[in-house]
Amino acid sequence: MDVRRLLAGAALLGAVTGLCTTGAWAQGKMDFGKREYDSNCASCHGEKGKGDGPVKPFLTKSPPDLTTLSKSNNGVFPFQRVIEVIDGRKTVAAHGSRDMPVWGADYLAKAKADYTDVPYDPEAYVRTRISALIDYIHRLQSK
Repeated sequence: MDVRRLLAGAALLGAVTGLCTTGAWAQGKMDFGKREYDSNCASCHGEKGKGDGPVKPFLTKSPPDLTTLSKSNNGVFPFQRVIEVIDGRKTVAAHGSRDMPVWGADYLAKAKADYTDVPYDPEAYVRTRISALIDYIHRLQSK
């Protein structure tokens, strides 16, 4: 792997992590996870993650209520499972059919479009966007 690409990916991940941990998102300045959710998930899962998005009537299977993921998993948020479902590039037979978009492939295509002139690590780009989204979904969990 090219060291420059690795460093660029690490810098991107560090920047997003730094913004999330400094509280900038909590002050309403920048919430990458909410932006990802609103852009890619709310139409099916609903604004608050309850599975009641505006396209729900047109889907063959109802989207799950994302606010109960922890509750359904004995109080533990299933990070790895959510990563796999959102990314979607690896098919896991035990998980059943694929009912939602393969966001990992979508983010990978966006990375190629966004980084035409600079070196980057496409997987770091995908992981960063999915991580921001998962952070937001984790914050939606009912107490």
